[in-house]
Amino acid sequence: MVPVEIRAIRPDRAWYALYLAAESKVFVMVVESHVGSAIERYLFGQKADRPQTHDLMQLVLKGLGVTVERVVISEVKESVYYARLLLQQNNELGRKVLELDARPSDCLALATALKRPIYVTRAVLDQVNDQSETLERSNEWGSSQE
Repeated sequence: MVPVEIRAIRPDRAWYALYLAAESKVFVMVVESHVGSAIERYLFGQKADRPQTHDLMQLVLKGLGVTVERVVISEVKESVYYARLLLQQNNELGRKVLELDARPSDCLALATALKRPIYVTRAVLDQVNDQSETLERSNEWGSSQE
C-alpha cells in the first residue's frame, strides 16, 4: 500500500474532482457534489450548521467506540474506484477489526474529517494515469484568475 494525500479539490456544478497524490503520481477521482463539498469543508476546518451525513456517521462510530483506522483505495475497474474502510473497536472483550466495502468518496470524507490515513494499492497506482500536468495547469490557470 502507498500513502495518499488529497493534493487539490476542484468543484464543478454536479461534481468535484479530487486530485490524489501518491509517490510521484497524481490521479483524479470524481465525486458527487455533496460529498465533495463535505470533503472540502473538512479540509478547511469548516463546520456545517447542522450535522450532515458524514458528520452523523462520525457521531455513530464514536458512540459505539469504533475508530477509523485507515482507508484503502483497493481497485479501479472501467474508471470506477473501489475502497475498503478499516474500523477498529477496543472494549472489555478485546480488539475487533472490521473491514468494509465502501464508496471511495465516503471513505475519503471520513478519513479527511477524522484525519486518518488514506492508502492506494500498488495495482491501482500502476493502473491510473498521471494527472500531475493537468493539476499544474489548473493551478496556473487559477492563479492567473485571482
